[in-house]
Formats: sequence, C-alpha cells, structure tokens
Amino acid sequence: METKRKRGKDINKGRNRLMKHFITFEGIDGSGKTTISKLVYNMLKKEGYNVVLTYEPTDTWIGKYVQKCIKNSSDPFITAFTFIADRIQHCRQIKEWLNNGKIVLCDRYAESTYAYQGVQLQNKIKDPIKWLQDLSHKNILTPDRTFLFIIKPEESLARIQHRKNLIPFEQISFLEKVQQNYLKLAHEKRFIKLDATEKKEKLAEKCYRDILS
Repeated sequence: METKRKRGKDINKGRNRLMKHFITFEGIDGSGKTTISKLVYNMLKKEGYNVVLTYEPTDTWIGKYVQKCIKNSSDPFITAFTFIADRIQHCRQIKEWLNNGKIVLCDRYAESTYAYQGVQLQNKIKDPIKWLQDLSHKNILTPDRTFLFIIKPEESLARIQHRKNLIPFEQISFLEKVQQNYLKLAHEKRFIKLDATEKKEKLAEKCYRDILS
C-alpha cells in the first residue's frame, strides 16, 4: 500500500520539499518516546506546519481490543494479529493525512510489534520477526524516518514505577529482549538511534531538525 506524497510550495508553507512526512517514534516502555513525540509535535505546530500526532494501539475498537489483549496476557498470536489489523486500518487514515499534505508523527508503529511480539513468539515459531514482517509489509506504509530511543531497561522501568498498573511487558528481562530486537531492526537507513538518557529538549530538537532536513 504505497502512496504518492504531495510535496512542494503548496504544502506546509512551501518550506523544505525534501522534509520527512511520515515519522515514527520507537523504544521500550519508559524510553521517553511519547514525551519526545509530543514535544516535536508542538515545535512543528508552533512553526505553522500542518502536523498530526497519532499513536498505536489506536483508540478505535480494534485498538481497544489490542489493549485488552495486552492487559489480559492473551495468546501471543491473537495479540500479534490484532496489532496488525489495527495498523492496517490506521494506515488508511495515515495515507489520507499524507495525501492531504500533513506531517504525520506516530508514537509506536510496526517495529513495536516486531520487537515485542517477536519476543512473545520466539519459542512458538521460527524467526518470528520475519514472520510478522511478512504478514505486514504489503499492507502498511513505510515511514520516512524512525527514531529509536535506546535506554537500559532498569533505567526505563525506574521512570515508570509511578504508573498504577504496569502491563505484563514492563519487566526487565522481557524489555532486554525487546531492545535487542529493536537493535536488530534498526539497520535500515531510515532509523536514527538516540540516547534516551539525554535531556528531552535536546532529543526533541534533534528530531525536529532531522524532520525538516
């Protein structure tokens, strides 16, 4: 499902036509990606850019079912399929935004499923990441840029201990494996790996400048 993205002087006030338009933010729980994506959104909005901030799982009925699967520790295959279904539907909306000239920032996307469900399925299927990618790639959009926030799991968990209900994924041993999967995935040119322990303002500035370049 590819899309022709409008570029040029009629979009985002005619600023850099080579700027990125579909950007995703990835990382383990507590890496700060949600905070940074919001900061970047506000920076772009302040400068007059036509920008949307979205996230996965979505708030649609499928997305809510995904959240239920996570909370109830459902069968990994069911969780994986619902994540992918939610993303396919989400991509229809993202495609519409892009075709209307918007910049789309997405907090979590396909790599989250590959990294997290890749761990869940590691003892159930051979090469789970490739299996998940094969299920998805013809039905989803490829981001122009993916920011991957790297942090030690013990540090990330220390950041989120105040949360009332930690989900099953939020355990050090699990997150260590998830981060290993993320690092395996981050070999494509569209990835930029960032030190999540840097100040959030500095990280947001790095992302902002890269999007516009």
